[in-house]
Amino acid sequence: MQAERLPQQIKMVWRWMALLSGGVGLIISAGLWFAHVYWHWWLWLVVVAVGLSLLDVLVELLLVPYRYAFWRYRITDNAVVLKSGVVFQKEVAIPISRIQNVTLKAGPLLQLVGLRAVTVETAATSDQIDGVTTAVADQLRDQILLLAREARDEA
Repeated sequence: MQAERLPQQIKMVWRWMALLSGGVGLIISAGLWFAHVYWHWWLWLVVVAVGLSLLDVLVELLLVPYRYAFWRYRITDNAVVLKSGVVFQKEVAIPISRIQNVTLKAGPLLQLVGLRAVTVETAATSDQIDGVTTAVADQLRDQILLLAREARDEA
């Protein structure tokens, strides 16, 4: 079975997450600025915080196309396989017989673009498919749970 890609809309979610992360960094930087003004904290703390916040956003935004290009998932009769990473590649194979639960999640950003995250849980770990359409998420949940039920019945 061929590995599936995430839908294009996930790139927009990742971009918004990068901007929100940078926004939090800038809020922290503003707090450091007030600490500098009122309590005479070092100015270099503010400069470093702003620089790191902007660098974080820039790097995350630049990595979105690469993250999308290398993120794949595949459901087989024996495992759920998740692949990600450009430089640091990661491949997780979750045995179907070990799966205990499949959860569909959709925070505000995912809901905005009509996606859901699919979380596959075992007794030891929890792994996630970052975002698929609602119809695909429902199909994946049903397919994985059916395969898990069949694997338990065979054992």
